[in-house]
Amino acid sequence: MPDLTVLLDNLTFPEGPRWHDGRLWFSDFYAHEVVAVDMDGARETIATVPGQPSGLGWAPDGTLLIVSMTDRTLMKLADGVVTPVANLSELAGYHCNDMVVDGDGRAYVGNFGFNHHAGEAESTANLIRVDPDGSVHLADSGLAFPNGSVITPDGKTLIVGETHGQRLTAWDKGADGALSNRRVWADLAPNFPDGICLDAKGAIWVADPRTKETIRVTEGGAVTHRISTGDRGSYACMLGGPERRTLFICTCAGSGPDIGAQRAGRIEYTTVDVPGAGLP
Repeated sequence: MPDLTVLLDNLTFPEGPRWHDGRLWFSDFYAHEVVAVDMDGARETIATVPGQPSGLGWAPDGTLLIVSMTDRTLMKLADGVVTPVANLSELAGYHCNDMVVDGDGRAYVGNFGFNHHAGEAESTANLIRVDPDGSVHLADSGLAFPNGSVITPDGKTLIVGETHGQRLTAWDKGADGALSNRRVWADLAPNFPDGICLDAKGAIWVADPRTKETIRVTEGGAVTHRISTGDRGSYACMLGGPERRTLFICTCAGSGPDIGAQRAGRIEYTTVDVPGAGLP
């Protein structure tokens, strides 16, 4: 079992890690910050998002796109100012969460579907697509807590982790961004996928906060590697570093609105054999 090294700690709740321009970028939920950190642990606050940042991605022109969770809005950072791109409230049943942005600048955004922290009855959620012109579209419906998402290197397949469905679900992605041929890419039970990332052999690393591990899964559901995060939940992962062989894992002592004050979040990492690929 590989050892994990702590890159950064004292975080409220890290999520949405992305490797970009030589640094790991992520959202620190309850600090309302988007942060970038280098391999030496030097951090920079990139943006403040009052509505709680989550998924991150970049438009083709380099503009940073940010999911603002509690107001269910896709935002952008331009000239140091965070401004709205699209309101997702009509299609998002509750807080928005993770996102992947394709090579043309289309954003695919998940949401909880219901307030699980308040004990609401579980309901399905929509996957939402936001086009570069800011228009909002229903990408697909009936998903069980759509969360982490990736796009294959050829741009033709979208894969999303359905946390409460305990599976990875795939679609063919058309040139216009429309999704078709929905299918189960991997049945993960007993695991619960949160954040995910793709490697160059087509396998997917899956963070699981409930079993407190990060697993590597091939299409069909075979698990090739398991990395324990001890007594801490594994909430998201990203392959980055100079050769994209550094697996970064967002860990925390728990989740939910009360966890932030503990500042129990960390970015931890280890080295793996197969580099990252695709988006994000």
